[in-house]
Amino acid sequence: MRSHAAAISIVSMLAALFLFSLPVFAADAIDIQSNHHSARELQEKLELEQLLKKYDVSKYIFTRTVVIEERAMNHAFPVLTLNVHFLGSDDELLSSFLHEQLHWYLAQHRFAMEDAVRKLKAMYPRAPVGLPEGADTEYSTYGHLIDCYLEIQADRELIGRERTDRVIKNKPWYTWIYKTILQDEDRIAALVKAERLEMN
Repeated sequence: MRSHAAAISIVSMLAALFLFSLPVFAADAIDIQSNHHSARELQEKLELEQLLKKYDVSKYIFTRTVVIEERAMNHAFPVLTLNVHFLGSDDELLSSFLHEQLHWYLAQHRFAMEDAVRKLKAMYPRAPVGLPEGADTEYSTYGHLIDCYLEIQADRELIGRERTDRVIKNKPWYTWIYKTILQDEDRIAALVKAERLEMN
């Protein structure tokens, strides 16, 4: 009996050590920084913190550091940075946060992304480059077809289809990209699945 109890104790201890060694992606584990400590940056920091407590975004977290910088363009690398364009609009702020996190996810799947971009070039040979329709390079425009598709799926999961539709309609950039995804969603979904880029 004593050896059986000891074995159970060891297994329990190992399980606890394993659980504590796993990354924790709770809202308070994400470091949200204000770059200039302006009133608008601090307000968005507070809004994002509240959103991360309200929604379970753990499956969409791939970097834990976020910078709020009101004069910047949103970007994922080298540090995920959000401007204050969507201050006061929770759904749009959440969508932007997810969009940039998904860039980190796709960066972990570089070869699949390169293959997907080649196929997307064949599907859409005249994709626009440059805002507001496309992204800043040809590769980025095609890559954003994947990122924005995943963003839409994440939005729908968290806030529902109707609110997601409003968010995407109000996007001031990547207009061709979002329009194309919504028009050809089945084709793009099939490509994402074939390249194993789906979020599980």
